[in-house]
Amino acid sequence: MTARSLPDLTTYQAVLFDLDGVLTPTAEVHMHAWQTMFENLFADWNIAPPYTEADYFEHLDGKKRYDGVAALLRNRDVEVPWGDPSDSPEEDTICGIGNRKNLVFERVLREDGIAPYPGSLALLDVLAAAGTPIAVVSSSKNAEEVLASAGIRDRFPVVMDGVIAERDNLSSKPAPDVFVEAARMMGVDPATSVAVEDAISGVRSASAGGFGLVIGVDRGVGSSALTDAGAHIVVSDLEEFVQ
Repeated sequence: MTARSLPDLTTYQAVLFDLDGVLTPTAEVHMHAWQTMFENLFADWNIAPPYTEADYFEHLDGKKRYDGVAALLRNRDVEVPWGDPSDSPEEDTICGIGNRKNLVFERVLREDGIAPYPGSLALLDVLAAAGTPIAVVSSSKNAEEVLASAGIRDRFPVVMDGVIAERDNLSSKPAPDVFVEAARMMGVDPATSVAVEDAISGVRSASAGGFGLVIGVDRGVGSSALTDAGAHIVVSDLEEFVQ
């Protein structure tokens, strides 16, 4: 699909972006951190079958950290106490295990930094020039740090992240809660706004929230999977929307 045949996103009331995998390649850092943590955990606890990349896309991608841990362990018929977000990474609770993974993520982000996808940055420039309101809708509690590291935090008046979701008891994607709340924070109608996602759970969330246009960015999940989840359009990079 060429840029000329794609809709003009500046004609919509607002554009709401997922962060990891849409604006920045932090999804790769998350994938590495989850794999490292779960491979060690599965080995220590003799959990089978082994962790695979498919586990990331099916159980972790796009979800709040602790919900992802619970989903994957439940898939392996492993139940542990939920615990509390203040649990240390050494504790064998859902929260402790999630915090364990986050240590790896934070270390990589500090050491290597992050840069936005050039195509995503180009689209942000187009939307800014047109005065189209934008927001970030992320399940990650690291969203603020990632946006700052990428040098794009000041572009987004509204950042709906995992910290706010936990504080306000909003359900993880694929529930529509976080996208709908972000639209409310912006004062826009989902039906006349755009949601941009790369995760199956995120596409389902935006679709369930009634967004007028749901864009899937295929960073490896697969075009058909994003379409099946509810994406109206799937692109390989957001640069395709830049005329």
